[in-house]
Amino acid sequence: MSRSIPPLQALRALEAAARRRSFSRAAEELHLTHSAVSHHLRALEAELGVDLFKRVGSQMIPTAAGAQLADRVRRSLEDLRDALDATRPGVNGVTRLELSVMSDFASVWLIPRLPDFHERYPDVDLSLHTHAAVTPPDPYPFDIGIWHRRVEAPGFQIRKLLDDQVVAVCSPALLARYPDFRPEMLASMPLLRFSRRGWRDFFEAAGVNGTEPERGPIFDDAGLLLRAAISGQGVATARMQLARDFIERGELVQLGSVRVPASLDYYFTWRDGHPREAAIAQFHRWIKGQLAG
Repeated sequence: MSRSIPPLQALRALEAAARRRSFSRAAEELHLTHSAVSHHLRALEAELGVDLFKRVGSQMIPTAAGAQLADRVRRSLEDLRDALDATRPGVNGVTRLELSVMSDFASVWLIPRLPDFHERYPDVDLSLHTHAAVTPPDPYPFDIGIWHRRVEAPGFQIRKLLDDQVVAVCSPALLARYPDFRPEMLASMPLLRFSRRGWRDFFEAAGVNGTEPERGPIFDDAGLLLRAAISGQGVATARMQLARDFIERGELVQLGSVRVPASLDYYFTWRDGHPREAAIAQFHRWIKGQLAG
């Protein structure tokens, strides 16, 4: 006699709770109540005859058996989703890719170039989801991720996109107020603050005796930081890849020739054996070509 398979909702509750380390967050993700998730998992433990979770502080940590089962359930759910996606006919033959991307990279660099991608690959549609935190989000809901750090979950392909450098930029109007500009004058200019990067490393590389600015707004998005620099509010440190278009259009000017390595990279991420890997590879080749250009 074949053994019965537990309800799909119970298996989804197991996978989400193991990944989130929380019954409450799993309940929010699955649009269930906390008690419903607890009930599903208690019933699953009773059916299997093993403990699947243990409480450690405020977290619900999967046991060895729970972690192993959750990993296999996750892969099975992905296979099921991929099989359903492969079965559904595309809309007018178009492949849709869910892309999670760092918000500054999306707004400053990617979106202005998307018309070229769609012209080259009209049968691929991108659905963009922006992400602001340095730590990657849950990678499983997305076909592609472009994030600052590698994902820790197993079963993903990860490719570093580029090595970038940081430069100092400001608006032409602001630079005009310093007609005899020299790098050592940076410390006396209005400096914009960025939550992920201070001025110390740049000052040291430029040989400038300066200190971190203590007043003024602090930006946590590089796109907004560049907009503030373009409007003449001050000098900003910025990734060359993000600033290059503005420099070429004359909206920003690079101050001096000093460049320091960027502290964060961009990584292109997708799942192993993805059924839409051909379209993902097209996007990866295109984005690498754009960065090289």
